Amino acid sequence: MQNQQTKKLTLAAMMTAVLIILGVFPGIPLGFIPVPIILQNMGVLLTTELLGAKYGTLSTALFLALALFGLPVLSGGRGGFAVFLGPTGGYLIAWLLVPAVLGSLLYLLKQHNRLSWWLELVTVMIAGVLLIDIIGSIWLSVQSHMSLTTALLSNVAFLPGDMIKATLSVILARRLRKIPALQGIF
Repeated sequence: MQNQQTKKLTLAAMMTAVLIILGVFPGIPLGFIPVPIILQNMGVLLTTELLGAKYGTLSTALFLALALFGLPVLSGGRGGFAVFLGPTGGYLIAWLLVPAVLGSLLYLLKQHNRLSWWLELVTVMIAGVLLIDIIGSIWLSVQSHMSLTTALLSNVAFLPGDMIKATLSVILARRLRKIPALQGIF
């Protein structure tokens, strides 16, 4: 049992490193919204799919703590408390909630032998992508003094890329789960 927990903690640290690496790629600004297109949200989805609710939350929390304490781990080399108060703060907070919600749903589906490829993808899109976009929009609305409707509509621009990232995270997670060292983690 101790060996299994050590394995899970090691994988959580590794996924934290993956989240940091995905931040090396700069965000793509859209111009009409102060939130760029980034790859790190795909990392949060992948982390959750591989590690589940508990260790996915741990990995994401560690990553966000590094960002909060000022390490430049967020896309574009950003970090620090001010980032959490800026327009992207709601998305960062959503990243912390996604592993708990998405991981729990995926676990339930797996327990009931219903974790088909399509159902996993739909669950990732709803409990991952939409949760991030809705919480991010609520904070963006408050922080940027725009209507919630405007903030939600501006997030429609993210949906095509988010659907691609969700699909890639499901494909990667399903392939990585077949690796003997990762079997039994989720």
